[in-house]
Amino acid sequence: MNVTILGASGAVGLALTRQALQRGHTVIALARTPARIDAPDSPRLIRVAADVRDPAGIAQALDGSEIVLSGLGVAKGDKPGVLTAGSRAVIEAHPGRIIWLGAYGTGPSAQAAGFATRTLLKAMGAELTDKVTADGAVLEAGGTVFHSGPFANGPESPTRRTVGLDETPKRFFPARISRETVAAAMLDEARTPRFPGRIAVPLGS
Repeated sequence: MNVTILGASGAVGLALTRQALQRGHTVIALARTPARIDAPDSPRLIRVAADVRDPAGIAQALDGSEIVLSGLGVAKGDKPGVLTAGSRAVIEAHPGRIIWLGAYGTGPSAQAAGFATRTLLKAMGAELTDKVTADGAVLEAGGTVFHSGPFANGPESPTRRTVGLDETPKRFFPARISRETVAAAMLDEARTPRFPGRIAVPLGS
């Protein structure tokens, strides 16, 4: 496949980029600073400078994109609004499909995550609103939003699986999951769509 990775210099974006290359895909990797996309050079890797706050630049970078996978996060020092700006810019570029990274316990998954998680996430303030707004826009556009539990370091889980929101195991706090596992789940969805217009929850086991 030809895939475009948004936020490719971040931790999840790098995992998406590296794994997509390993799977044989052609990758257009977008970042504000392309030199920070720490992936092996490959004839199937195209690094592109793009900022989600520049919709025209994003539209140009996504022209003809079949699938966009977003590892976009809020970098230290960024003001809230980056995720909302990114979702709007991507949607307006009209790619074939959008697979977006969200957080378990926000928006549609808040009730399922439980009171303790909801209470902790409220401390995010404007950043929480940014996440919920971005996720909602992607879902309304027919994209898939992955609501991941807290990130952990480590390899892809050999027992990983992805479930719908109504199938998520009930826990006091969401289980931690490696970024490599989340990236693998998102790439699986890119290959075989199971959750268009829905929340998907990646699990390590």
